[in-house]
Amino acid sequence: MTGRFAPSPSGRMHLGNIYTALAAWLCAKQSGGDFFLRIEDLDPMRCPRSFADLILSDLEWLGITWDNPEVPYQSDRTEIYEQYYQKLYKEGLLYPCFCSRAQLHVADAPHASDGRVVYTGTCRRLTAEEIREKEKRRSPATRCILPDREICFTDGHFGLQVFNLARDWGDIIIRRSDGVFAYQLAVTIDDGLMGVSQVVRGSDLLSSAAPQIYLFQTFGFQPPEYFHLPLLITQEGARLAKRDKAADLGFLRQQLAGPEPLIGYLAWILGQINKPEPMTAAELLPLFDDKKIPGHDIVIPGDYWEKLL
Repeated sequence: MTGRFAPSPSGRMHLGNIYTALAAWLCAKQSGGDFFLRIEDLDPMRCPRSFADLILSDLEWLGITWDNPEVPYQSDRTEIYEQYYQKLYKEGLLYPCFCSRAQLHVADAPHASDGRVVYTGTCRRLTAEEIREKEKRRSPATRCILPDREICFTDGHFGLQVFNLARDWGDIIIRRSDGVFAYQLAVTIDDGLMGVSQVVRGSDLLSSAAPQIYLFQTFGFQPPEYFHLPLLITQEGARLAKRDKAADLGFLRQQLAGPEPLIGYLAWILGQINKPEPMTAAELLPLFDDKKIPGHDIVIPGDYWEKLL
């Protein structure tokens, strides 16, 4: 089993990132497999290397180690993504899209249950002349055609999943209008080339497995197994975010003498121990059982960190 953690360095890691990293590390290591780290900084303007350096430092502080000697940065892999982009282009699966964000969110546009807009294929029907005229006014993004096909897979935590690519996703963005390659393309290529065989991540990305499996198959890669975790949410029901000070690892490292109370708290909310008690990641490893992870989102009280002191 080869697992991975692939954070985006758009800010300091927060409790949700740490929770995901720990669970992914535990799943990979308990199976005797490798655990790889990758930095997903597709947009260098939003993801400076200084934040990436903090991620490496924070993981080392937490005792979460990785096995790849060189950590790949997506911003360094543009030429690789271009090769696979050209493969899709040669197969006739790409077309330019001029739709603005506002146009995509008009009232009559279909939406997925998670609020994601399902693209109706408006620009797929443009003529060559219409494309030339629109290119005079704005640069297009590039979409990949997804067929009317069901993707079925068994998630390691949430069981059987069935998605219809056309109905549940529509054609997906592969390259942004500014030329930056999109997440769906890059993550698939990176996982395929790195030999990742298990992806552990939050359940907010559960439906993303469908277009990614399609791209894995299109590129000739073996899709990984998926294990989606329940989300960490506030008492108001919102997802934890980097703007939540008490969830920020920089804040937590200032409060804590070491990572043990935090690892013990995460072990508890992951259902591995009966009450929070300090421990290292290495001490948690022999206790880990993924079947004990809760099947529902986990509420994190605003004052949770005070109990770690």
